[in-house]
Amino acid sequence: MPDFKRMAVPELKEWLLSQAEVSDEVLLALRGDRRKGVQRILVRVERRIIRQGAERQRIAALWRYEQDLWLKGYQTIAGVDEAGRGPLAGPVVAAAVILPADWYAGGINDSKLVPENTRNGLAERIKKESLAWAIGIAQRDVIDRDNILQATLKAMQQAVHSLTIQPDCLIIDALRIPGVSCTQLPLIRGDGLSISVAAASILAKVTRDRLMVDLDRQFPGYGFARHKGYPTPDHLDALRRMGPCAIHRQSFIRKFIHQPNAPDGQTGHL
Repeated sequence: MPDFKRMAVPELKEWLLSQAEVSDEVLLALRGDRRKGVQRILVRVERRIIRQGAERQRIAALWRYEQDLWLKGYQTIAGVDEAGRGPLAGPVVAAAVILPADWYAGGINDSKLVPENTRNGLAERIKKESLAWAIGIAQRDVIDRDNILQATLKAMQQAVHSLTIQPDCLIIDALRIPGVSCTQLPLIRGDGLSISVAAASILAKVTRDRLMVDLDRQFPGYGFARHKGYPTPDHLDALRRMGPCAIHRQSFIRKFIHQPNAPDGQTGHL
């Protein structure tokens, strides 16, 4: 531990804010330093410790379904979730993730509640630190042919079957996946209740967002990199001006666009 009394307040502040954890010994030393600047820093540090404690409690609660399944004898549990059921364009993407039992990542949650930069960092950690992960993708033509629910289930099935470790139980956000032999636990809003589903949610969303950025380069003018295919005002305006492109879901845009006798992938009129 540094000799805090020999450190200038700005130097001490920089050191403290760079520490992921602050020990009781450090807190005791800070409380004994009567410099006003040090006491202001101490208040910030103690508030951060309180936030970290609350975050650890929140994440501990996200393990409750996995822990219950382990107690019932299941050993390898995968979380499964999807991204992209609502957009007017692009694929639906599913992810399956098996986490180690002692895994911790501050900030993990339902992907829609996690800022983009945090999501991207968590996705890389999930890929690196999970026991296994896999992605399944159902393209626009599958969505139009089979409907979005069936396409989503196919993407989920693909993700589960692609895992290098086959699970004996799945926790899934709301759905049951056909063609999968292991036990399944559907949870409504599971990405906010189970850490495994939250991890799958983040991996699915980050993967799909990156795909839409690539598709924006292939189909410029629609703004796919910004709105990721969702029906935002600027996306609908681009549809009005340009008509649909090859990755637009024809079954989704019918209520937005009129296409008399237009072949798949060609433009029509809003």
